[in-house]
Amino acid sequence: RVVFMGNSITEGWKIMDSTFFTGRPYIDRGISGQTSPQMLIRFRPDVIALKPAAVVILAGINDIAENNGPISLEAVFGNIVSMVQLAKANKIKVVMCSVLPANRFPWRPNILPAEKVVALNKMLATYAAENKIIYVDYYSVMVDDKKGLPKKYAEDGIHPTLEGYKVMEELVEAGIKKALKKK
Repeated sequence: RVVFMGNSITEGWKIMDSTFFTGRPYIDRGISGQTSPQMLIRFRPDVIALKPAAVVILAGINDIAENNGPISLEAVFGNIVSMVQLAKANKIKVVMCSVLPANRFPWRPNILPAEKVVALNKMLATYAAENKIIYVDYYSVMVDDKKGLPKKYAEDGIHPTLEGYKVMEELVEAGIKKALKKK
């Protein structure tokens, strides 16, 4: 089985496209609003305890939105790396995902996230390449000319529509297949 670890984008997936999780060995462990420290705290019960073959990690957007107050990108990156290391130590294959494009937060209009999303994704992609971890790049496939998500992919600019999830599904399934083939 494969655990999807994340925030509202992960939690909303099974609601927006219930067919994606039906008939597949996928477990949705997304909790709305969560930041990377909160995900790290629950990584043991929500991922390791389930003994999956692989974990899909999608984290960082709520940190950039400062849902729990200001946090440096280095700290966010460190929390994601800690989840990767916990998974690897428990022989769980890792699929690391880019943060989705975002150029605004409906709930935090004073924060301009576009450049921070780009910077965090660069850190994640570099780490994945250096450590031979499967990296799923949602960002470059979904981004518009304003460094955000087009309306067809996310009505509110953050949470994917069915069409947005369909794009993500194709990419993540390819990543999962690659991860499960790795020795």
